[in-house]
Amino acid sequence: MPYFDVASSAPLHPVARQALQASLDEGWADPARLYREGRRARLLLDAAREAAAEAVGCRPDELVFTPSGTRAVHLGISGAAAGRRRVGRHLVVSAVEHSSVLHAAAALGAADGGAVGPARAAQGGVTEVPVDRAGAVSPAAYASALREDTALACLQSANHEVGTEQPVALVAEACRAAGVPLLVDAAQSLGWGPVEADWSLLTASAHKWGGPAGVGLLAVRKGVRFAPQGPVDERESGRTAGFENIPAIVAAAASLRAVRAEAADEAVRLRALVDHIRARIPELVPDVEVVGDPVRRLPHLVTFSCLYVDGETLLHELDRAGFSVSSGSSCTSSTLTPSHVLRAMGVLSEGNVRVSLPLGTPDDEVERFLEVLPGVVSAVRERLGAPVSVTAAGQGASLVVDALGKRCPIPVIELAKVIGDVPVGGTVTVLSDDEAARLDIPAWCEMRGQEYVGEERAERGFAYVVRRLA
Repeated sequence: MPYFDVASSAPLHPVARQALQASLDEGWADPARLYREGRRARLLLDAAREAAAEAVGCRPDELVFTPSGTRAVHLGISGAAAGRRRVGRHLVVSAVEHSSVLHAAAALGAADGGAVGPARAAQGGVTEVPVDRAGAVSPAAYASALREDTALACLQSANHEVGTEQPVALVAEACRAAGVPLLVDAAQSLGWGPVEADWSLLTASAHKWGGPAGVGLLAVRKGVRFAPQGPVDERESGRTAGFENIPAIVAAAASLRAVRAEAADEAVRLRALVDHIRARIPELVPDVEVVGDPVRRLPHLVTFSCLYVDGETLLHELDRAGFSVSSGSSCTSSTLTPSHVLRAMGVLSEGNVRVSLPLGTPDDEVERFLEVLPGVVSAVRERLGAPVSVTAAGQGASLVVDALGKRCPIPVIELAKVIGDVPVGGTVTVLSDDEAARLDIPAWCEMRGQEYVGEERAERGFAYVVRRLA
């Protein structure tokens, strides 16, 4: 069964498995002890740190291991913000950061929001830098968000949902000119190569590159003001507490070195496969939007959204057909809210599919996916093609579609069914209380060449007005 979701978690690399098994026998002792078993464990830990630091592009004494990538992000943001408390409490992030970054920034912002007095509150807050439809920030826009009281800036190296690479080097230059440290979340890209930029802090997670889950890393450059928050001990330079999981750390470092050795050749091969998927899907499936930058992107990841499709059903049907894929669609979320990444990009969210290919993916598995996908999408669309509930409002010139209580993608399906029933220049008003409609109706208009007039609050939910142009 093809597994196409390494952006979530990659299968354990064979080298990681071998290193894990070997270090279970040799690395179980306390590396802080001076007896033989402790010294042996310390040698393994030091060797793993050196290997990881080499891959990251930092000094071994600048890197610590954490219990997860999320924990590394939280430690990095809180420690850097605390270290620069005298400068200010303002944070800058992109609108498409991983939730671990946004949650940590929001927590710090909420704490600052409780401060007494407007002057104190003005020193805090979080600025989210918007992105374009490809998911990338503008370096100029990012630079303009930096302030005198900015304690820390955060920018991912590549997006976890659509694969777009960020202009980290240019943003890092702007941050250095402003005297603001930059934290780079390199979770998705580190397996493909180092982040070639003048960053101040960097985080990553081993299970993204084929290491074991439960190992993250945090690198803090010398000279960066950093004050660890919470209880600390003598472990990992006092930056993260608790006994190191040496077998998992050794496996993580070994697998990072192994995937880096394969990265150059695999990047070329997988990029060609992804280019093939990006080109073929719009030809095979009608009403599809392929999202993310087509050039400045991770080599193994492609994301697309299908109109008139329930994302959860689509993923289940692809699973039944033997393909494990992921989604940022609101239709697959228990909260029924669109992906914050897709929302920030302003692209279609319904029927969203993310394909991220593991190392060694055979060409024939990709071809079989392309053979299966059109039939699956067509079947899901047919299943959702229920009669439209329409109420006339000004016969012929405008229609009102009552989609209240109906979830993605039904509001858009009903809009598409009736747009031809009004004359050119006429309008269709969609009544919807589904959060995804705010994103998907404007995206549908752009895809279908219709005019999105706007929205206004209704008695229940919102009224979305579309004018027929053709």
